[in-house]
Amino acid sequence: MAHMFGFIGNRADLGARLLEHHKELLRVKRGAHEALGWGVGFYQAGEVLLRRRPIDDREEINLADALETIRTDVLLGHVRHATTGQLRTENTHPFRYRLWLWAQTGTIAGFKQLRERLLDSQPAFLRRNVRGDTDSELFFYLFLSFLHDAGHLDDSRIAPGYATAALRASIALVDRLSREEGHPENTGDIMVSNGEHLFAVHRGGTMAMREFRGKNDVEELLGSENQRQLRIPSIESTHFSAIAAGIDAVPPGWTPLGDRTIVTLTRTDDPILERL
Repeated sequence: MAHMFGFIGNRADLGARLLEHHKELLRVKRGAHEALGWGVGFYQAGEVLLRRRPIDDREEINLADALETIRTDVLLGHVRHATTGQLRTENTHPFRYRLWLWAQTGTIAGFKQLRERLLDSQPAFLRRNVRGDTDSELFFYLFLSFLHDAGHLDDSRIAPGYATAALRASIALVDRLSREEGHPENTGDIMVSNGEHLFAVHRGGTMAMREFRGKNDVEELLGSENQRQLRIPSIESTHFSAIAAGIDAVPPGWTPLGDRTIVTLTRTDDPILERL
């Protein structure tokens, strides 16, 4: 099972502290004869940046160590246990198209038989951007295709409802195609962001989230002594929402999400949870 971690907030200067605070949550150990890869996508000054390492032969990977100097308020991180596709950069999450980032866990049931049908479901200009051979990348472009069909692919300030509708439609189509091949309903979690929102879909396994808001939570991130030294302005308005999937246990203070839940997170608002 892959591991994912994401956050969105209103303080780019605290993004690295949020990762450091959850160091244990971001630690993944390599099993015997297992290959791991990892990738991180984040937003800086309106730009989308990627750091991806398709093969990492260390016994233990921790995304916090790789990102200790990062400055961002929106991030998606993914540690990959490869199931479909070779260990190369083009197959390493998160995937990017323009301002959109996508990462997921799980495998589309019957993908080998469905690959061409999934490609044919997408407009040619999107299909030409597929670089790898994973089911996850095609799932991403299917989501983008539904956004395109609704006229919102190029909408940088998209209303959240259009994105969640595209998620629902792409999941429904993939599940229908898998059923037609005689497979049960798919499982696996999704995280996708355009830099203004972070959306998450939970279907099986463990996914949990936590909000950090105001002085007490910032002191928890920094320690009260560091907070005094840094003299963080507008500390009461500080807000982050963090979410993790594929974890072994729910950390203290975090809230587990029910199965078949879709979550919408922003920099400042309370999370919105809906049934998928």
